[in-house]
Amino acid sequence: MVEQILEQLQAMTPALVLALGLAIGLQHAFEPDHVAAVSTQISKRRYKLQSVRKIITEGTFKSSFLGAMWGAGHTTTLVLMGLVVYLLAINIPQNVFMGFEFIVGIMLVFLAFTTFSNKKLFTLKHLHTHTHNDGTIHTHPHEHDNDHKHSHKSYIIGCIHGLAGSGSLVVLTASTLGNIETTLSFILIFGIGSVIGMAMVSGLIGLPFAFINKIESANKALRYIAGFASLLIGANILYEIAIVNNLFGI
Repeated sequence: MVEQILEQLQAMTPALVLALGLAIGLQHAFEPDHVAAVSTQISKRRYKLQSVRKIITEGTFKSSFLGAMWGAGHTTTLVLMGLVVYLLAINIPQNVFMGFEFIVGIMLVFLAFTTFSNKKLFTLKHLHTHTHNDGTIHTHPHEHDNDHKHSHKSYIIGCIHGLAGSGSLVVLTASTLGNIETTLSFILIFGIGSVIGMAMVSGLIGLPFAFINKIESANKALRYIAGFASLLIGANILYEIAIVNNLFGI
């Protein structure tokens, strides 16, 4: 359906083009691989909440923020890709996009295993120095807090996702709209829609994790569900790209 709408963009008025960009961006956030990727990050969060009201408000807000960061990363890649495609007037071969999609599949499988093990994807540290009274200088590594670490991960995951799937199709279609202002406006509006959509999805996903945060067995069960979803979707992408579409020409 999205493909058919995109094919008609050049015949639409600028206002309708932008409105459709927002609507398609909202729908884009609900794609299974996007939801699975963000779910793996939400599943590793820890909440320090005491009341139902705080669970609903703070828990939902923090999860929504992770989704918004995914959308920001996704939009960053799409804008950069749009500039490259439009300004350089290059045609990106289909095999390149298939390769990007294959990378997304690998990422989803990797996220699944880090979710099963509940390990950190990577750790960002600050170095803090202080001087003792005797003149001795010590340097201590200090990790970022959970919100900071998870938001960085979600942004990077969004950047990788922006290279593949229907997002790349949006960029290629937008580059035919005639001028750089319309092209970038459409991509940005599409990106804003994906930010809003993913924030909504993530907020809903975060609620059950926040409610059962202190029940370790239930939390682990939900984390494993998120991991299995990411593993199955990632493995399916790898199979479709590598075997069905014969990416490597074997």
